[in-house]
Amino acid sequence: MIAKILHKEIEKCLSALYSAEGQDIQFQKTTKDFKGDITLVVFPILRVSKKGPEQTAEQIGDYLKEKISEVADFNVVKGFLNLEIAKEFWYNQFVNTYITTDYGVIDAEESAPTYLVEYSSPNTNKPIHLGHIRNNLLGYSVAEIIKASGRHVKKVQVINDRGIHICKSMVAWEDFGHGETPETNGLKGDHFVGKYYIEFDKYYKKEIAGLVAEGMDQKEAEKQAPIFKKAQAMLLSWEAKEPVIIALWKKMNGWVYDGFDITYKRLGVDFDKNYYESDTYLLGKKVVEIGLEKGVFYRKEDGSVWIDLSTDGLDEKIILRSDGTSVYMTQDIGTAIQRHEDFSFSNMAYTVGNEQDYHFKVLFLILDKLGYDWAKNCYHLSYGMVDLPSGKMKSREGTVVDADELMEEMVSTAKNIAKDLGKLEGMTDEAANALYETVGMGALKYFMLKVDPKKRMLFDPAESIDFNGNTGSFIQYAYARIQSLVRKHNTEVLMPNEVEITTKEQEIIKHLTAFPAVIQEAATNYSPALVANYVYDLVKEFNTYYQHTPILNAESNDLINFRLGLSTKVGEVIKTAMRLLGAGVPDRM
Repeated sequence: MIAKILHKEIEKCLSALYSAEGQDIQFQKTTKDFKGDITLVVFPILRVSKKGPEQTAEQIGDYLKEKISEVADFNVVKGFLNLEIAKEFWYNQFVNTYITTDYGVIDAEESAPTYLVEYSSPNTNKPIHLGHIRNNLLGYSVAEIIKASGRHVKKVQVINDRGIHICKSMVAWEDFGHGETPETNGLKGDHFVGKYYIEFDKYYKKEIAGLVAEGMDQKEAEKQAPIFKKAQAMLLSWEAKEPVIIALWKKMNGWVYDGFDITYKRLGVDFDKNYYESDTYLLGKKVVEIGLEKGVFYRKEDGSVWIDLSTDGLDEKIILRSDGTSVYMTQDIGTAIQRHEDFSFSNMAYTVGNEQDYHFKVLFLILDKLGYDWAKNCYHLSYGMVDLPSGKMKSREGTVVDADELMEEMVSTAKNIAKDLGKLEGMTDEAANALYETVGMGALKYFMLKVDPKKRMLFDPAESIDFNGNTGSFIQYAYARIQSLVRKHNTEVLMPNEVEITTKEQEIIKHLTAFPAVIQEAATNYSPALVANYVYDLVKEFNTYYQHTPILNAESNDLINFRLGLSTKVGEVIKTAMRLLGAGVPDRM
């Protein structure tokens, strides 16, 4: 807001002082070493002022201070004009913010563009694990942030429900399961099926070792192991749609979906549409003929179809095998086109690990060459691996960090900390359990999302729930403190017409008024980390204020009302920011 006001006034100033119009007016944040709220970069103006940077800055500063009430004072540092904005302006800004409900969030208009966000996309042969948690939390949060920025959003996933890895679990259950089910075993459905994927791998390794001991080459043994050949045969039967195999496939996938639903509910994520690879794996084949007709693809002598992207700095990429079967690229081309037919989106983001960076470069380029104008608005939300203090883990060996177990550990840790702090007197068991869930899951979500998505990260469960640091628990505690103030005051807050605000209050107001711009920036950059770090900085500012400023015991009713109002608006922004990260905030801690 202040930048818009200043921009208009500086245009008048340049016209009045230098008879100049249409100049490049650049602002930046004032560095902490100097007084000021916003800084004008003077260097681009020198060509019309025909004066040195300090003299130009002084002239503009004098003009603004005289002509507009918003500028209280200024100082010049070389080519930078640091402007101090009047406290009255910041107070009025706060009053406008205070009366705005759901501050920072814009309801999408009918004509607003639709963004598609893909995330999760698990395999149906194992449970959701730590890597999936980062994926889900990133995708969900990005979707919520884009929605808050005023766009329509649809959340989708592709469930990888076919292929040799699915058949491995099916073979192992047939051979070793003896008819047991998740109900008879007492396991969640996805854990149950994942157990048989691990069993397959154990038995497969034994068979390979046996064949190698008999003199067979390792690689040949991997191909000839009887249980592996059985899985290959089952895949062919599935592709031939043999009823018995299809029935087994549906039953085991059904178990997995039941398990996924429980995990998704606890994670707090949802989807508007699920796509299944068993439906989409043939989608792209019809596009191949279109690509061949347009000269985008070419056919080799063996019948395989390729695209040459060497002139774009990439390489050749196979689109269709010589036997006519599709590859993942073919499927992704077809699925993208199908999604556009389903949703008419303007933009689409894929939440997928950074090991697929090249794949998505190729995918978007192919879609563009095929003539789909929306391809330029496709984005790969690439993220780094998640490590634990104990190191990387592998799903085939059954040592993966399971999402359900990690969530339970986080909630259990929150419970132990809350009991140690001894602040739950008078709380019912139901309320206490809800609190543990909110704190534990909030710690997990915030810690995962405060890191730039592109960076590889180390997730330390103990560090993530520390109440003194850049954690969800630290932020939640500030919110609970504010709710305690509201309960103690217990009367309506009446905002006074004017109050002499302190420098610290001014800083908090400046921070609050920046929230809508942060949401827009986070949406543009697909980065929940911007929201996470914004709310952390806001809480740090507020905590210092809370510790050194009387709020309910201020010297006048006007000050009490203003300071409580400021506190409650900080609380509202904390709640909104955490909601955009998928996390809740408790009224008591």
